[in-house]
Parts: sequence; C-alpha cells; structure tokens
Amino acid sequence: MRRSTLSVVLIALNVSLALLAVSGLAAAAAALLRRFSDQQSLDRVQIAAASAERNVEREGEALAAAVRLLAGQPFLTAAWLERVRADAGLTACAVFRAGREVASAGSGGLALDAPAGDTSSPWRIATAPSGELALIASAPLSADPASSVAAAKLLDDAFARKLGEAVGAVVHLADVSRGVGDLGDPKLPLRARLLHDVPPAAARLDAIGAYATVRALRAPDGRVAGFLEVDIPARLAQQARLRLVRRLVILAVAIGGIAALATVLVVRGITAPLERLSEAADRIGGGDLTTPVGESGFAELGRLGASMEGMRRRLRRLAADLEEQRSEARAMINGIVEGVFVVDGERRVVQMNPQTASMLGIDPSAAIGRFCGDVLNPEGPGGVRPCEDACPILNARFRGEARATERLVLPDGTRRTVVVTSSTSGTGRQFQVVRDETEVEAARRLRDAVLANISHEFKTPLAAQIASLELLLDRLPDLGPEETRRLIVSLQRGAMRLTQLIDNLLESVRIEAGRAGLRRRPVHLDELVEEAVEMIRPLADQRGQTIEIALPHPLPTVSGDAPRLVQVLVNLLANAAKFSPDGGTIRVGASSAPGGVTLWVEDEGPGWSDEDAPHLFDPFVRSTEDEPESSGVGLGLYIAKSIVERHGGTLDARTGSGRTRVAMTIPTTEAAA
Repeated sequence: MRRSTLSVVLIALNVSLALLAVSGLAAAAAALLRRFSDQQSLDRVQIAAASAERNVEREGEALAAAVRLLAGQPFLTAAWLERVRADAGLTACAVFRAGREVASAGSGGLALDAPAGDTSSPWRIATAPSGELALIASAPLSADPASSVAAAKLLDDAFARKLGEAVGAVVHLADVSRGVGDLGDPKLPLRARLLHDVPPAAARLDAIGAYATVRALRAPDGRVAGFLEVDIPARLAQQARLRLVRRLVILAVAIGGIAALATVLVVRGITAPLERLSEAADRIGGGDLTTPVGESGFAELGRLGASMEGMRRRLRRLAADLEEQRSEARAMINGIVEGVFVVDGERRVVQMNPQTASMLGIDPSAAIGRFCGDVLNPEGPGGVRPCEDACPILNARFRGEARATERLVLPDGTRRTVVVTSSTSGTGRQFQVVRDETEVEAARRLRDAVLANISHEFKTPLAAQIASLELLLDRLPDLGPEETRRLIVSLQRGAMRLTQLIDNLLESVRIEAGRAGLRRRPVHLDELVEEAVEMIRPLADQRGQTIEIALPHPLPTVSGDAPRLVQVLVNLLANAAKFSPDGGTIRVGASSAPGGVTLWVEDEGPGWSDEDAPHLFDPFVRSTEDEPESSGVGLGLYIAKSIVERHGGTLDARTGSGRTRVAMTIPTTEAAA
C-alpha cells in the first residue's frame, strides 16, 4: 500500500478545512435560500391569485356595463344583438318580455333565462350546461321597464390562458359541481377549506411540481360556484436557487484553490529536504551506491543525511566484495560440464547453470523462483512425483549428501534419465549436480534387448539341431531313409535360420558403420526369385504352406547386387512364412512399368496394428500383437528397406482384408542408364 507524502497530507488538511468551512456556509445558505425561495413563491402565487380574482371581477363589471348600454337602446333586434355581442366579445345576448325570450344572439352552450327579480350585484357567476363557469349580467330596458336584456361571457380555457398571461401564472377555472377532487388530488385540501369558509391558503405541491393556491368564485347567494386555481411552476424557483448554489460552489473551489496554493508554498520549504533524503534512500535501496546522499538545510535532517552517507559508503564496499565472490562462483558453476542448480530452504530454484537448462529444454530465467519439482518434473513409480518420499534434497538435509537416479519428463513429452547428487551448505541452500544418463541407459536397454533376442533366436534352432543330432547318433542304424531325410531337412532349416539371422545382424552392423556397399551387375529377377524361394521352401514345407509364383515373361533386367537382393526376398518370404497360418498360401508376383519393375510377396497373415505402422521399417521393432513366439530381432524389414533404397528403389507394405503385401520397386537397367 502506497503511503501519502507529508506535503500531500498538509495540503489536503488545509484545503479540507477551508472547503469544510465554505461547504458548511454554503449548505446553510442553501437551506435559507430554499426557505426564502419557498416563501417568496408562495407570496407570489397569492398575489397572482388576488390579481386573477380582481380581473374576473373587472370582467363581470365590464359585462354589466355592456348590458346597461344595451338596455338604453330603443330598439333591440336579433341583428343588433349579434353585432353588439361580436364587438363586446360576449358569448350570448337575449331580450326578454314578460319572461319570454323575444330576441337573442349567440349561445356558446349557454341558455339565458329572464332575470329573476332584482339583485344587488350587477353580475353573477353561474354554471353553463357544458360544465364551465360563465359571467351573467342583466338590466331592464329603459324604453320598456317590463322588458329586460341579459348577456353572458363563458369562462373557458381561452379565458383562463388570457387571465394567466395577465398575472404571470397558470390559471384554471373549475366548477364546484364537479366536486373538490379525488383523494389523490394534491389540491384537495386547498379546495376543501374554501367550502368551510376558511381563508384561502397557498402551498408547495411537490406532486405536481408547483406552488398553488385556490380562490372561491361565489354565486349571488354567497355559495361557492367555482374555484379559481393559480399555479406557479416550482422549477422557476429551483433554477434560481441552482444558479446561486453554482456561484457558491465556484466560490468554494476558488477558496480551496487559494488555500492549496498557499499551503504548497509553505509546505514545499519544509518537505523539500525530506524528499531529497527519501530519494537518496530509494537509490540506495535500488542498488545505486555511487551517488552521494547530499546535504540538508536543517540541523536534524543534516545529521540524518550524514548517517545515510556513511551507510552508503559501507554498503558500497560490501557490495563490491560480494559481486567479486558471486562472479567467481558463477564462473565455477558455468564451467562445470554437468548441470548444476541451487535451491533454498523451500526447494525453490535460486540459480541454474546453462547446462542444466539445456538438459531440461527450458530457459534458465524461467526456472528461478519456482519449485524444483515443477522445473525438473520427475516421474516416479506409477506416474507419481517422488518429491515428498524420495527427494534427494530432503535426504541430503539429514545425511549431508544424497544421490538418486530420476526419470524426468521434459516439456516436449520426452523422458530423460539423470543422476542427481545433492549437498547442503551452511547457508541453508543446497547444491544439486545433475548428470545425464539418458543415452547410456538407452544404449544399455537396447544392448540387453538385442542380446536377449539373439540368444533366444540362437537357442531355438540350436536346440532343434541338437535334438536332431542326438536322434541320428542314437538311432542311425535303425532309421529308414525317410526318417533320416526328415532329420537332415530339420538340421538344414535350423542352419538356414541361423545363417539368415547372422546375415541380418552383420548387414545391420555394416549399415550402421556406413560400409554396406553394393557390387552392381546385370541381374535377372526370375533367377533371384527362384533362388530365394528354394532357400525358404523348407521353412514353408515345415508348416504345410504353399508358395505360388506368378511372374510375367520376360521380366526386365536390373542393375544390382544379386546376393543383397536375394537377401531382401529371403527376408520377405521368411516373414510371410512366419506370419501366415499353417497350410496357408504365399504368393510371389511381379509387374513392370516404364523405368522400373516391382516384385511383391503376399501372405495371409494378420498384418500389423495402426500403432506399429509408423515404425514398421525401424531396427529392432517387432509387432506388438498376433506375433508368433519365435519372432526374430526385428531387423528383416529394416535391412530390406536399406538394401532396396541403396538400389535406388522403394519398399512399400500394405495390409487389409486378411492379406498382407510387401512390394519392392527397383529401377530397370535402361532407367538406371
């Protein structure tokens, strides 16, 4: 967690105090402004309502004056009434005689009645059939007191808008016959108090966002005939308050900025020496021991700087000594042929030479700080890492030194056998010497496998030959010609098998040594086939197998080493005889094409698995399934492929549908030329 600097703390403290004071004053001022704004808006809506009420009264008085002018006219016809109504902006006019209407103009939804007796008020408020309020005035005619004239003006929405524009507010005129509103109406209390002869009041109604008041419009009998509602939107007051609050915020920010600037100027003179000492400490901690600490202006800070300078000089001498020792140790470790790595008390790698990294196939820097078991990835019995039970590092802690042979799994999936020797130092770190034994171990396993296979292959025909010789020695005088022939044939087969095995081993040695040369001569392939079949026929006869030969005539001549090509055919025929069932058929065929001739051997054996297919022509590789007990050392196809390729040809093997075919293609003499 990063700590705050002293200058930042002092600046923040002073600015915070200034802002706190200004903010408190601004908050108090804002609250007072809100109350003042609310009271001002309430007073304003009351004044607007009083003005609107007076305007309604003036409209009534004007209507009464217009009616009196009409009453003074000698003749009042319908046309004259319409003209007066249009000029005066009236809704309806009518003349009554003996209680009956004799002339009228306009209606606007109003139905005027004859004046009902005398009244003290020249005008009154009534409700129109449409539900809207209307001003009505009447007067007797001067020429005929028995007759009267009446006029009305509808207080509709247009009148309310005009009235609102005059008083600077929103005005609504409502008929009391519709009630005072439902329970959810925020103006309900304002209307209800008028019905109980309580003086009108103004209130802030947040539900509609306005300051509102309601005045009563009364009929001649004193009852409430309608409501005059005046609203002033609250947003106007809010906007005024927001403007003032913004000014207060700007003022607070300005004061905070001034306080911050003043604090920076004061604090800078105090914290500058401390910052220089902090920078010097950071340089020393980061390994820079060459830059001097420098001096500070104050006495206390000067003593601290002098102590830090002495510490820097001592550390510089110690670092030089340590670096010299590290260079010597690094040169020694990197010069060792074997791999060397060092671990700490928690078995994390702290150092590794390039030889170890190359052996493990990793980057040395990627191993630093990691658990050694994750870096080496040793594989114990059952695939379990021996890091807890058989770790040489742990054993060395109790014995002083330990050695173990481990099998490591490299990042690419390959495995490597190493010998790890661990020793403990007095510092708590342990040194591991890693010697690669992979090639030695592989050569040892290959040697053991080859020797085991050779001994097995030699033992079987030798045992058969010894048994045949013993029979000849014991029963030679009593044996008939046929039995003698069978024993001699058995001896011949054993000798042939030993000869083939020895030839294959010698040929593999020559191939590995690079001395497997060819003696090229013109070769007739039909003669090679006949010679190879005759050599392998005793093995086929032993298992009752039939060899069928189908060669086209004539076969082209090839240039090659006849004994080597015979060895190829013998190996292919021997494999076919070995894997074909007893009584099966082995077929030998050929085909020619421009530039080459193909000889193939086909048997009825089980073939090979998909797992064995990629390694079919590798040395010392044998089939893993459906293989006879006497299976050879796995050199036949390897040698055959090598010989064919040295002749410039190819060897191909295919299996499927109960048939296995191995074919070699060799260039003809013309193609070779």
